[in-house]
Amino acid sequence: MSHQITLRIKQYAIEIWPMMVEIRRHLHMHPELSFEEVNTSAYIRAFLDKWGIPYTHGWSGHGIVATIDAGQKTSIALRADMDALPIQENANHDYTSTIDGRMHACGHDVHMTCLLGAAYILNIMRDALPYNISLIFQPGEEKLPGGASMMIKEGLFKRDKPNHILGQHVFPSLEVGKVGIKSGLYMASADEIYITIRGKGGHAAMPHDNVDSILMSSAVIMALQSLVSRNANPAIPTVLSFGKINSVGGATNIVPDEVKIQGTLRTMDETWRSQAHLLIKRIVIETAQAYSGDADIDIQKGYPCLTNDEVLTASIRENMVAYLGTENVVDLPLRMTSEDFAFYTQVVPGCFYRLGTGNISKGIISPVHTATFDIDEKSLEIGAGLMAWLAIKAKN
Repeated sequence: MSHQITLRIKQYAIEIWPMMVEIRRHLHMHPELSFEEVNTSAYIRAFLDKWGIPYTHGWSGHGIVATIDAGQKTSIALRADMDALPIQENANHDYTSTIDGRMHACGHDVHMTCLLGAAYILNIMRDALPYNISLIFQPGEEKLPGGASMMIKEGLFKRDKPNHILGQHVFPSLEVGKVGIKSGLYMASADEIYITIRGKGGHAAMPHDNVDSILMSSAVIMALQSLVSRNANPAIPTVLSFGKINSVGGATNIVPDEVKIQGTLRTMDETWRSQAHLLIKRIVIETAQAYSGDADIDIQKGYPCLTNDEVLTASIRENMVAYLGTENVVDLPLRMTSEDFAFYTQVVPGCFYRLGTGNISKGIISPVHTATFDIDEKSLEIGAGLMAWLAIKAKN
């Protein structure tokens, strides 16, 4: 019976592949930023209407929650994120983004397409479903506080708490045809750090009359680098990086009054995460004071660590092997990137896995969040079919 179901799903995925390519390319050409997914939401809803899949919408702005009712007493959830990134695409293919400065550089167009494809298949095969299926099209994954946390606060799981939830994400460093998975702790927490250093500006040739905000800023950044090397337990993965520094005013011969610094803290331990916040604040304030200046610091607590439920993930991995073959299921290492899918896993058991989208022979190798990111579109067929298979093979 399982073999017959596998063949049916794979055949459906092959049949709808041209439709999925069209969907993905449309979404790629019309990206919308976090919590601005108006047209994206309408486009998805048009397919759900066409296929007779009921839904509610307006979640956290433009989110959609659809339901495939198989007449079961319990449900599982499948999730895709919808938002794009503020990146100017550097490509000349037929489906390049039509909106300047916006691009689906993290593959959310792929996620939505695969979930729509899985919805189409599952809707046809609803008699084979052991669960009702909740289809979550989520806004704002790329921007704090994250659409996942907002949808949960709005009551996403209050009326129908799923048995578990699955999330699928593109992985360009993994060849198309393969998937990756990791049980237990998988992805880091992520916090945003905003620092303002204030001194007393003036003529660069008269440093004795100034309180040098540039010097203070460099001292702060250097002092903060000791946080990981001398305060973090070496057994706890931790990253502290700064990606932006700019002065308010200043020139070759002018010391500015103020400098702003932005960075991120990533770690895999919630207790250490809280301790690190306190240490960062103390280092910033006291370093600025040591140079006769002062500082403000705002640490915006972001996404928590993402932990894949071990029992669920073991079952998912087994079913991946059954669908794709042992050689196409790869065990993944820890990642210091983050995902707001982690919020779901704090409420229900979850599994977040990776879909191979790269193709070295075709030169499709650019990582996510880059202007040249692209996918091998064969991955749409695999991603949609696999999601449908994992839903049908879910155990009560």
